Formats: sequence, C-alpha cells, structure tokens
Amino acid sequence: MIPVGVASAEVKDLPVYINGLGSVEAFNTVVVKSRLDGQLLEVHFREGQEVAKGDLLAVIDPRPYQVALSQAEAALYKDKSALADAQLNAERFDGLFKQGIIPQQQNDTQKSLVGQLEGSVRSDQANVDNVKLNLVYTRITAPVSGRVGLRQVDVGNMVHAADANGLLVITQLHPIAVIFNLPEDNLVSVSQHMRKGTLDVEAYGRDDQTKLATGKLQTIDNQIDTTTGTGKLKAVFSNSESTLWPNQFVNIHLLLEVRKNSTVVPAAAVQRGPQGTYVFVVKPDSTVDMRKVTLGMSVGNFSAITSGVASGEKVVTDGQDKLQAGSKVEVRNGGGQQPTPQAGQGPQAPGQ
Repeated sequence: MIPVGVASAEVKDLPVYINGLGSVEAFNTVVVKSRLDGQLLEVHFREGQEVAKGDLLAVIDPRPYQVALSQAEAALYKDKSALADAQLNAERFDGLFKQGIIPQQQNDTQKSLVGQLEGSVRSDQANVDNVKLNLVYTRITAPVSGRVGLRQVDVGNMVHAADANGLLVITQLHPIAVIFNLPEDNLVSVSQHMRKGTLDVEAYGRDDQTKLATGKLQTIDNQIDTTTGTGKLKAVFSNSESTLWPNQFVNIHLLLEVRKNSTVVPAAAVQRGPQGTYVFVVKPDSTVDMRKVTLGMSVGNFSAITSGVASGEKVVTDGQDKLQAGSKVEVRNGGGQQPTPQAGQGPQAPGQ
C-alpha cells in the first residue's frame, strides 16, 4: 500500500480578486503659509496633532496692522467730512445758479469736486477693508482638516508671505486614497462589475499578508498608459485607524465577485500531464481512480473544479508520483484535513 495525504472536496463561496500594486495619496496636502510679513508671536498646534478646518494654528504680531487700520480710518473720516461740506456747497450753488447769481461753470466745478471726494471716500474705505483683512490674516487658521506635520518656524522668527517652506504642512488622512495599476485587459471586467455596484478593495502591506484597510473602488482613469499597458484606478479608504500613510506602497486586492457554491480542492491535488488535468480520487475500497477534471479558477492554495469531482470525495494531495489508476493506498494520519481559503491570500481570476 502506498501512503498518501488526502483532502476532501468541499463546496465553498470563492471570492474572485484582481491584484495590483498601489501608492497611497492624501486627499489634500496643504502647505500653510503666512499671507503677510510679521513676527510669529504664538503657535497653537503640536506636531502630529489632528486639527479641524478653522482651528487657530498661529498668530502673527497684529500691532503694525492695527496702527495701519487707525491711519486708514482717520483718512476715511477726513475725506467723509470734506465730502459732506462739498455736498452742502453743491446744493447751495445749485440754488444760486437757478437764480442766476453764479455762472454754470462754477456750479459744475462744485459738482465735480463732490464726485472727486466721493471717489476718495471709496478709496479710503477700500484701504480700511484691506487693513482689516490683514488683521484677519494675522490669525492663521487650518484651511482643511488633517494631521499636522513637523513645525517649520519657531516662535519669535520673522515670517514673510514669500517664504517657500511655510509654517507647517497639513495632510488629510481621513479619508485617504490609493492609486493602483491594473493590466488593460482587466479594465473591461472591472468596468462591467462597477455597473452592478460598488466594488470592495483591500490594502495589504509589503508582505502581501498583513491586511491594512478595506475601502471602495471610486473610479477608473480615462486613459491607458501606453508605455506600461496599464490603467490607473482610485480607491478610497476611511483610514479610521491611520494604517495608511501618504506615499506608502501597498498591495491591492480588488474583489470582483464572490462565486457561490464552488467545488474546491487544494491546488496540490491537481496534476497535469499529456492526458490533461486530473486528480487522484480515493475510493471506498482504498484504491485510487485517476479522474479528469475541469478547472474553474485558482484561489490562493485552492482550485475550483467545475466538473470531474463531487463534494465529499477525497483527493490525493501528497504522494501522487507513485500512483496510477487502481493503486492501493493508505491515508496518512492528519491527511484528511483541509484548511479554509483566506481572502488575504490574493486569489486570482482564471488567466490572471
């Protein structure tokens, strides 16, 4: 008798995956800069802190702009007073002109002066609004929600609107995106499945074993890269546990569908030869039958059988090199166990 290892054919639901390599990208990355020049007085953030949109981050010395506001308001007040006087004179001149006491030119000159002073008042008001806006800019707030990076400037330093590095960088991590590539031949199948519903995407670490996050496929790019023959796809992850970081490389498993009630055997049981694809099936009398089979798809260490083997039949997974049809076999201890397929093993559709 020939000792062999065996496993039972089972009916399982098999997920069909397409695998690709991707890079994590932040939804928003903002370099926070000062919009004006001044001394940095206060910093209200910690490095690595999560901030919300509108949170106060830093304060620039507002005193020069408060002085400028007082000057602008004084000029506005002065020109408003001159305008009020000119308008009263214009009304008097208009009455005197109607009575024929003054010539039309003098009346027109007074009206022109009113117009000039109205322009000056509007210019002064614009200056006041501009200085008030600068006072708002002395309080630097977060433009987006996200995580604060390393601080670029310390308190007490002069900052300028023209500074290239800015004060800090805010990166939005929740949610976050992953851009990954798939061969162009897979894009049609992905597009067809997208029409049926949203597709799940799983991100794994470099070892392709550690699952980092689960998200949803958002879109397929509108063109194919002719140099690589691949198309770009974008997936979105909530990243609630901050397991994904911008510029991180990840392995992507895109779930196309789940094939229900598939007859599954370990891939080690499947043999190939001149006669085609076959397995050795252990019969009740402890002899083996060489059975031709039709493969469906490979899922990690498992193969789906569309015909040739029924659920519950035992197939040989080890020791086939000594077997032929009708051979008498002895099942080794522990040889009848079969592990369950794991989604994280990166199952593939046929021909992938």
